[in-house]
Amino acid sequence: MIKQFFTFILSCLTLAVFASDFEVELKYENPSSKINDGVAFVEVSGGKAPFLYKWSHQSVDRKSNSSLGITEGSEFTVLVTDADGNEQLVQGVIPPESAEEHMNATFKPIVQHMTNFLFWDPFSAIGLYDPIVYADEKQIKAPGWSSPEIKKIRLKEWLLSDGSKVKKGDAIAIVEQDDNNQVKVFAAASGTLKHKAKQGKLIYDANNIEDVIEVGSENLAAVVYDNPRPVLHPNGDVQKKGIPFIVVWLVLGALFFTIRMKFINAKGVKHAIDLVKGKFSNPDDQGEVTHFQALTTALSATVGLGNIAGVAVAISLGGPGATFWMIIAGLIGMASKFTECTLGVKYRKVNEKGEISGGPMYYLTEGLAKRNLGGLGKVLAFVFAILCIGGSFGGGNMFQANQAFAQLSGEFPAIADYGVWFGIVLALLVGIVIIGGIKSIAKVTDKIVPFMAGLYVLFALIIIGMNIGNVGDVFVEIYQGAFNSPAIKGGVIGVLIVGFQRAAFSNEAGVGSASIAHSASKTNEPVSEGVVALLEPFVDTVVVCTMTALVLVFTGFADGTSGLEGSELTSAAFSSVFPWFSLVLVVAIFLFAFSTMISWSYYGLKAWTFLFGGSKLADYSYKLIFLIFIVIGSSVGLGAVLDFSDLMILGMAFPNILGLLILSNEVKDDMNDYFARIKSGAIKRFK
Repeated sequence: MIKQFFTFILSCLTLAVFASDFEVELKYENPSSKINDGVAFVEVSGGKAPFLYKWSHQSVDRKSNSSLGITEGSEFTVLVTDADGNEQLVQGVIPPESAEEHMNATFKPIVQHMTNFLFWDPFSAIGLYDPIVYADEKQIKAPGWSSPEIKKIRLKEWLLSDGSKVKKGDAIAIVEQDDNNQVKVFAAASGTLKHKAKQGKLIYDANNIEDVIEVGSENLAAVVYDNPRPVLHPNGDVQKKGIPFIVVWLVLGALFFTIRMKFINAKGVKHAIDLVKGKFSNPDDQGEVTHFQALTTALSATVGLGNIAGVAVAISLGGPGATFWMIIAGLIGMASKFTECTLGVKYRKVNEKGEISGGPMYYLTEGLAKRNLGGLGKVLAFVFAILCIGGSFGGGNMFQANQAFAQLSGEFPAIADYGVWFGIVLALLVGIVIIGGIKSIAKVTDKIVPFMAGLYVLFALIIIGMNIGNVGDVFVEIYQGAFNSPAIKGGVIGVLIVGFQRAAFSNEAGVGSASIAHSASKTNEPVSEGVVALLEPFVDTVVVCTMTALVLVFTGFADGTSGLEGSELTSAAFSSVFPWFSLVLVVAIFLFAFSTMISWSYYGLKAWTFLFGGSKLADYSYKLIFLIFIVIGSSVGLGAVLDFSDLMILGMAFPNILGLLILSNEVKDDMNDYFARIKSGAIKRFK
């Protein structure tokens, strides 16, 4: 008994010694004044190797004892586990030093709270579905397929038959690279082997456009799991694909308006084109700009980086199938645009100078007041105006200036330190235009938008034309990707959400911003401007975004393996065909950014004057602040400030769509009356 007691005591002491030997020290540094470049690393003493590191940053591999890209001023953690299962949790904060880092750290928690609200998933919250991403199998790719030096890969021999049970690391096949180099292929997981290529078959040919287009053509086998497994982030966290509340709100709103307005998104297109051509334009109608100018002003705020970078983001996250859902979102979003822009003209205000103010602020206050909901209308209008002003300074200003300078300095590294001067020059150019008001803005946008969109579309059409024989295959790939997406992309739901989300960012249907521009149109028929406006999501999302997606697929950049993101991915796709295209894209991005800024300055100004009055002091104070933000956006890293402003733009959809739902019956009656008068000839053609 005494012997057993001493043995127990000795064991406890031994464990205590080993536990005390296992110590973790966290070290970190702030290498520069730039944001999000903090570095942390862990030093371990004692314990039993190998060690695993679970960083709070999901992109860091579990075998890495260091983490890069940490946000200064934000807490991070790392859980270190040794081979015996002993754990040590340490946490730290990299102190912010520069003004940029302090600003970023301040906005970070605000952004997190807004994200939690806007991207809250109501369906998983009530248990309707499981948001965890599961995989049924692990793909095995042909070794060397992504290397530009290797042009052909042939399956020389299967070492294991189809249906064999394999363990991770088992040799399963031999492939031949460029007919001279033989390489063994190993199982990437444990399970049942499934052959996807025949012995002797050419698996991948870089010179075969069909192999380049087909996503997954490089897969020679798969290991089927015995049971579906959760897909993990590099740090070991389980991947989840939620259905964000904001996307649900925008999509349900668009579907409701599509049905309520009797599919105006299809029936109104021909009449919209006639209106843009000026066939029904009465020169004596009240307003400041033509139908075409109002359309290009609104398009200039949407056609731009959303098409260049947004589509690339969608395909990177959801594969080619996300394009299908972007097209669907664009088509149903046409009804949302029609509804909001009709109301924008109907409830607009004209001052003694003939200057027009319109948009959600006005139809929310007056339209809801007519329904004895004046209090609700005022609250919704106030919230919308605040969000619109914030969005105009961020996503409609700083982001545009920042991306324009990033693209320019990327092509010409010598100017990388001259962001402030670039911002000053850009602010002067924008200032010259916006001081003149909507007429001046419209005169610029009705020239820049057709030019820049035409330039971009021209090169896209050239690449599509070079591959015209494979367009059918690409659309099959897009369709199959929409309904048969692999688990790693989140399945059908994951791809659908990515497509709808990027379309919402791109065309802003339901956000309400476009109705501010359209309210200045020369027309006494509100419905006519709503019909013109429904062309925007079609041009922006269905046409331009689809062309970008086709280029990405044709050039082989749609598989998400290039390591590039956003506008860099699109630039690389175009440059693979036209090596000098990156220079053209610099010009296009600058013009896109410039036109977006001048349009959003008008949106923000109208929200500003709604809150603070239309005096010259209010007018010039907003414009001065707007120009200052251009310089800030060009010269500093934006980080959480930009995320905050983007969320404000998305947030505009809540008060706007709620008001549109309440006023939709009124719009429907006006629409029926308008088309009855068109049919009877009561509304005359002027051309």
